[in-house]
Formats: sequence, structure tokens, C-alpha cells
Amino acid sequence: MFEKYNSLLLPLDSIKLNFNETGLTIMNITIAFVMFGVALGIKREHFLQISKNPKSVIIGLIAQFLLLPAITYLLVILFKFPISISLGMLLVASCPGGNVSNFMTSLAKGNTALSVTLTAFSDLLSIIMTPLNFVFWGELYINTLPLANPVEIPWQHVFQTIIILMGIPLTAGLWFARRFPELTEKIFKPVKWISVVAFLGFIAGAVISNFAHFMNYFILLLPIVFFHNIIAFGTGNAIARTSFLPILDRKTITIETGIQNSGIALVLIFNKHIFPDGYGGIAFIAAMWGIWHIASGLLLSTWWAKRTKKQEIKT
Repeated sequence: MFEKYNSLLLPLDSIKLNFNETGLTIMNITIAFVMFGVALGIKREHFLQISKNPKSVIIGLIAQFLLLPAITYLLVILFKFPISISLGMLLVASCPGGNVSNFMTSLAKGNTALSVTLTAFSDLLSIIMTPLNFVFWGELYINTLPLANPVEIPWQHVFQTIIILMGIPLTAGLWFARRFPELTEKIFKPVKWISVVAFLGFIAGAVISNFAHFMNYFILLLPIVFFHNIIAFGTGNAIARTSFLPILDRKTITIETGIQNSGIALVLIFNKHIFPDGYGGIAFIAAMWGIWHIASGLLLSTWWAKRTKKQEIKT
């Protein structure tokens, strides 16, 4: 059954993506702006949250950066997806939490303070953990394959791209927020929402540029993205439950683990020094994650909110 399904996906390994230099420049500026906006919201209180709630913060980061990539590796080994699909899943799993997770946590009646702290720390740690995870699990996966033409992940370019497009904007945002606190308070919310719109527009641009290929494989890829996203939510929820965290923290860690910043994945994918021509499945997985996790996150958050309201009415 899976062999026939995977054979339908196999052409994705040879698809060349259509994304010109102008589009790449706009994409890089967009993700840098998003990271700058994220840094504007990182405050001293978020670091103090660790001393107030260290267990939940540590559990959330473990779910995000250790468990999800490891479980994703087991999935791609088990189901033997085409290489571009597998690398796309590993890359998405290596990314930090998405920027909309704070809103979804608030909607779900979770621990918003914990959510903001986890988002802040995952973004900061991702400068090291995202390339480290992807290079480690990606190379481990590639080494299990009998490839005639071995694929190499140029870790130097992966780290360099992340540092330039994430590290520098995050550092600039932290400096700006400290240097101009009053101005930061005024512009933070507009910058945040502009970032969300720019991010969605960026994903839409990537899809439109490759629309014919995207539509050909949309139905085939949707079950993979859906299942992977469910696994991500389940991973966060399972470790939070087994760690006996309070319900508010369980909701938060579930959402933080299931909402991934796939925009960072797309930045790496369209960097010609990192991925060769072809392997279109990597980009399609990342783009579909960027669309789907917003829908799934809103559905889960709304369900939790309604459930909480019913419980409040009963009591």
C-alpha cells in the first residue's frame, strides 16, 4: 500500500522549483523582518519566567528541539517516503515554534506567559538548534539510503544562512527594544501583524510560483502534512501529560510543539548553496505546513476554548 503511494510521490525528487532572485531577496527580507518583530517582543520578564516555571519551560523546549525531530526521523524511516518528502519533514521539525502560537494559546485559554517565553527562547535557540538538528537527523537519514549519487547537506551554509537571516535580525531587535523602549511599545503590535501578513504572503508567493506542481501533488501531500502535524501536537501533549504539568501548561506546550515556523524552512530550501536543483517535495512540505498548521491550530484552540467554557458553566 505505502509502496504504491510513495511511487506516486517519487517524481517530486526531480522537480525543479521556480523561484527567481528577486523572489528570493524579498523572501529573505520578509523572514528577517519577522525575526526583528519577534525580538521586539522579547522582554526581561520572559527570562524571569524560567525561574518561576522552570519545569514547563524545559519540557516545552525538549518537546520542540529534541523529541519532535527524533520522532520525525523514526517516521521517515518507517514509512520510507521519497527523499525530498523526508528531508522536508525533518527540516520543518527542526524549526522553532510559529509566530501565531501565542494567539492560539490565548484563544485556547492556555498559559499565555509560558507561550510567549517558549516562543522567545525557541527563536533564540533555533539559531543553533535548527541547523544542528537538520544537519544531524538529515545526514543520519541520508546515510540509511542506498543512493547512487550521495546527497550532502552543506552544514556550513545552513548555519551561515540561519545566522544571517535570524541571528542578526534577532540581535538588532533586542538592541532596538532595549535602546528605544517607548517606541518599541508603540510599534510592536503593528510590526507583529505586518509580520504575520508578510509571512502568509511569502508562502502564497512560493506556492503561486510553483502552482501547477503544487496542485498536482496537493492531495497526495496533505495526508502526510496532516499526520505529521498531529504527531507534533501529540508529542507536546504526551510529554506535558507524563510530566504531570497543569492543564494550562499542557495546552501551551501542545500548541507550541504543533505550530512550526516553516518560513525558516523555506528560506533554507530556496538557498541554492544548500539544496541542489530538484527535490521540490521539500518546499511543498514546508509550504503546506505553513498553511495547514494555522488551520489545525485554530481548530484545536477553538475546541479547547469551547470545552473550557462548558466546564466553567458547569462549575
